[in-house]
Formats: sequence, structure tokens, C-alpha cells
Amino acid sequence: MKQKTGTTQTQAQFTEPVAVTSAGNENSAFANLSASLAEIRKLKGVMGYILRSNTSAIIDLNEQDKITEYAVLSSQMREYALEMTNQFRLGDTESLVVEGKNVKVLCMDLGENSIDVFMTKSTAHARIIKRILL
Repeated sequence: MKQKTGTTQTQAQFTEPVAVTSAGNENSAFANLSASLAEIRKLKGVMGYILRSNTSAIIDLNEQDKITEYAVLSSQMREYALEMTNQFRLGDTESLVVEGKNVKVLCMDLGENSIDVFMTKSTAHARIIKRILL
């Protein structure tokens, strides 16, 4: 009699934002931004966000299977923006918005915290910037 061997794969379905936090994090600005982004996330057209500090990260995206892709996209956007601002001597960049065919990404750095908000192209990013800065 032959025995069948195999592996079982399990896929987790996230219903809540994924948080990666180090112990003892006392960043009140991070906590405030997290609360603001949770409210912004409820707006029509907002697909999700990534909030990062030096020690913590919160990821809340509609498409959980694309977390890595979105993280790499936002990281590369920041890298290229820094390269362009240095090359053209533009100084500090307050925010960066990149529009694709269907999706728009807003990137901001506030102190040691960085924010990436993913939204549909028709969503008004200026409104989101105002809500983040309140």
C-alpha cells in the first residue's frame, strides 16, 4: 500500500490592520497618526495605508495578498523622490503623490513617522493631507 505525503498550506485572512510593534514603544505621534489614519481609512476611495516609525509599523490594506507589493512600491517611490529632490536641489519634500491608471499613492514623512495612503485615482488627496495634519 502506498502512502501519500504532502504539505498543507494555510492562508490567513486578516480582518483587522496588521501591526508590527516593538515592546516599550512610547511614540505618541505614532499613536495619534494611527488613530487619524484609521478614520481616514473609512473614507470612500481609500484602499488602505502603511504607517511606519523606526520601531513600529501598521499596515491596513484592502488586498492583504499584496502587502509586500504595496510596501515595495512605496519604498521605491520614496527612494526615487529623494533622488530627484537631491538632483534638482528641491529641498525637503512635504508630500509625494504618484498617480497610476487606477490607483494613487500619497507619501508623507512626519518626524520619524512615514505614511503611505493608497486610494483610487479619483480620491481627493488634498483632503487626506489636511486630515493627517490636523
